[in-house]
Amino acid sequence: MRYMMFIKHTEDYRGKPIPPGLIEAMGEFIGEYSAKGKFIDGAGLKSSHKGKKVQLRNGQLSVVDGPFTEAKELVGGYAILDLDSDEEALDVAMRFMELHRVHWPEFEGESELRPIETGAPGSE
Repeated sequence: MRYMMFIKHTEDYRGKPIPPGLIEAMGEFIGEYSAKGKFIDGAGLKSSHKGKKVQLRNGQLSVVDGPFTEAKELVGGYAILDLDSDEEALDVAMRFMELHRVHWPEFEGESELRPIETGAPGSE
């Protein structure tokens, strides 16, 4: 089953240098899952200053330019993984956040893990 994993944090982490130890550990982490054929895609996202939101409210579309200061947390990056079970997916998310805990101790954020729909929308 495919899963999408997001890393979420506040906007104030944008522009802060990522510790070299975390970059190295993430490379090893991604390499491990790539070698197993389980890492499909992933990347960090640029600052919300460069983003736009297209909103639909009361039947009307509008565009909001970044930065999205009203957001408490922003998606900072994503990964798409092909894993065998919900348990394996949770283990991957825990390992991913453990890398942050060890290599960037002052970091605060979360990893959101979601299975990707493969059948009809809303199906289990």
